[in-house]
Amino acid sequence: MSHNLIRVKRIHNPKYQPSGLKSYVFLLNKYNFAPTKPGPYFQGGKVQQKGKHGLGRLFGGKAQVQKVLQKRNTTDGQPGDVPAEDQQNDSQYLCTVTIGTPPQTFKLDFDTGSADLWVWSTELPKSTNTSGHNVFDPKKSSTFKKTVGSSWKISYGDGSNASGDVGTDKVDVGGLVIQKQSIELAKTLSAQFSSGVGDGLLGLAYGSINTVTPKPVATPVENMIAQTDIPKTSELFTAYLGSYKDKNDPDHGASFYTFGYLDEKALNGQTPYYTPIDNSKGFWQFNSTTASVGSKKIQRAGNTAIADTGTTLALVDDSLCKAIYDAIPGAKYDDQQQGYLIPSSITVDQLPVVSFDVGGREFAVQKEDLTFADAGDGFTYGGIQSRGDLPFDILGDTWLKGIYAIFDQGNKRFGAVVRDDPTQDPSVPAGQ
Repeated sequence: MSHNLIRVKRIHNPKYQPSGLKSYVFLLNKYNFAPTKPGPYFQGGKVQQKGKHGLGRLFGGKAQVQKVLQKRNTTDGQPGDVPAEDQQNDSQYLCTVTIGTPPQTFKLDFDTGSADLWVWSTELPKSTNTSGHNVFDPKKSSTFKKTVGSSWKISYGDGSNASGDVGTDKVDVGGLVIQKQSIELAKTLSAQFSSGVGDGLLGLAYGSINTVTPKPVATPVENMIAQTDIPKTSELFTAYLGSYKDKNDPDHGASFYTFGYLDEKALNGQTPYYTPIDNSKGFWQFNSTTASVGSKKIQRAGNTAIADTGTTLALVDDSLCKAIYDAIPGAKYDDQQQGYLIPSSITVDQLPVVSFDVGGREFAVQKEDLTFADAGDGFTYGGIQSRGDLPFDILGDTWLKGIYAIFDQGNKRFGAVVRDDPTQDPSVPAGQ
């Protein structure tokens, strides 16, 4: 079989406004963990009555206390709901995908931390503001087939959700066509899901965490493998995540995915370092038992990490967080922003080299990615923050921008080579 394998370009979203705290709140929601550092957001208990409905209220059944993300009121300290505008609901980078016959085009967030392929659809209520979005119309695709009896629902820690029904259709990812791929059509979208400019999400985690019921469906990569759309010898995909800061580097900030092959230019003459992954939780999870901050080596017995392209920050345990920011002159923790801040005047030579272990070899965060977004008052929100009570690290774009990442599904391993970015600029534009 001939394989049409090309780069799938990541397109920068010009409307994206980076915000450290909003990105952190998004992660509190996505991974539903409790913060362990002080700030306005916390995980509280909410009583939920489960039983039969009658006269506008629930009766029978039993009450359950559900953990939900909440926010303290700044005036009286009382708990309340988290508004949609408090979290980062937009994607910094999107990839173009077509679905159906004739093809309908969508800009999707490629996310190794989830396993659903969902899109805005004509099944959304007529009151939904679809301006600026591409909306999938299954009636206009001759190859669409509804999956009777199947539905999907993604729920976040604050109670927000997206849901709908399911069908199959032809999906084109960078010229690679997947037949009968399950598509999750959005019927309802909470404000948290509908306020970004993207048209949906394409999950690249393992299908075991797909939300379709009564039976999870195969992910695009799983179907690429099953349908031999990609070579048997390269059942993998890769991520080369660039930045606007890299425009003067040799690769000019190139940013792309590949499916079914390793990009020779991205390898830059290096041999990838691989480590086995544990996919039992559906994630790209590997051992990460050491870290380094400057010349200081930190032992982290039993620690693991996941590689997540759908996360802008990197989250690690509190003791490592403290060690990192203790090594940065003038850095501080800010309760109101619930995160560590770095002076905006910081220079490259003042920043330590911070690296994380990938199954026996450490790979560094680029110094320019230790700073993430303007935090006001002469400070910048740090790119590494607390993982709260999560039992593993989340290594998102902050770390992934320093490597060429290889997600080898066929061999259940994660690989990396160092990305060549000789110029480093830790500054961030004011107001961004």
